Amino acid sequence: MKRFAIWLGAALAFAALPAAAQDGAGKDWPTRPVRIVVPFGPGSTPDIVARLIGEQLQQRLGQPFVVENKAGASGNIGTDAVAKAEPDGTTIGVSIGGPLAINTLLFSKLPYDPETDLAAVTQLVTQPSALVVPAGLGVNTVQDLLALIKKEPAKFPFGSIGNGSLSHLAMEALAQKAGVKLVHVPFSSSPNAATAVIRGDVQMACLPAASVTELAKAGQVKILAVSTAKRSTLLPDVPTLKESGLDVEADAWMGLIAPAKTPAAIIDKLNKHVVEIIHLPAVKEKLAGVVMEPVGSSPEDFRKRIRAEIGIWEPVVKAGNIKIN
Repeated sequence: MKRFAIWLGAALAFAALPAAAQDGAGKDWPTRPVRIVVPFGPGSTPDIVARLIGEQLQQRLGQPFVVENKAGASGNIGTDAVAKAEPDGTTIGVSIGGPLAINTLLFSKLPYDPETDLAAVTQLVTQPSALVVPAGLGVNTVQDLLALIKKEPAKFPFGSIGNGSLSHLAMEALAQKAGVKLVHVPFSSSPNAATAVIRGDVQMACLPAASVTELAKAGQVKILAVSTAKRSTLLPDVPTLKESGLDVEADAWMGLIAPAKTPAAIIDKLNKHVVEIIHLPAVKEKLAGVVMEPVGSSPEDFRKRIRAEIGIWEPVVKAGNIKIN
């Protein structure tokens, strides 16, 4: 019996090691440099947010937080790099609704499963898109625009920042709600799409607000509405699409992720620090400069947000028969 008791005690102690290791990992983490993978190029809004967060985390936690850009495949390459990384706290990522949710509807197969291969840490920000038209089009409201479109829809192509992008899907949803068919002209970036609106190559686009607010101030484009559920506190005079009579919501949010099976203690520590960081006055000011507002949610609420995004866009994608591959 004595030998059995010794053996049982050793077995229980061994079984408890993973939990203890997890607790220790969370307490001491990080003990090595951490990379923040961004699935888009330098200067993109996820890149800007990642660098803001990384700088603050480095100051707080005493280890380098290095941003690594892995662009391509509509954000799938960089997001997959997070999913495939060791779940030891040395790799985290900043990603958006496309690779975390919408791309499951657009691609026949993804190299990762956002539900099972990634841990949700927190929703970082909300970012409105803006419905813009050429300044000389002669419309002041969404209803004015719809009245023109319904007369001659072929004369009103819309631009986007790529097939399957949020700017594409938002306009597709607008067309479906309005009961019209519109010609889609994809561009490689927000600046290119905005330039096409200014020149009248396309007659409208739903683009990240940060890419068009200065153009609107200069009188080169006109902003008719924002795409978020509520008016942006940064653009308080601009109505939402819903206020304008179209039940369309397109929030260009982004969030912090980690590989699945990253110890819960690390996820909790990351969540605590990052939620505090994005609400710091200096950080909020920098976010406001690119028309973004901080959110900061629990891992559970962020997971719900990702799932909700799929529900929002699945009927739009099906109705428009939109596929990337």
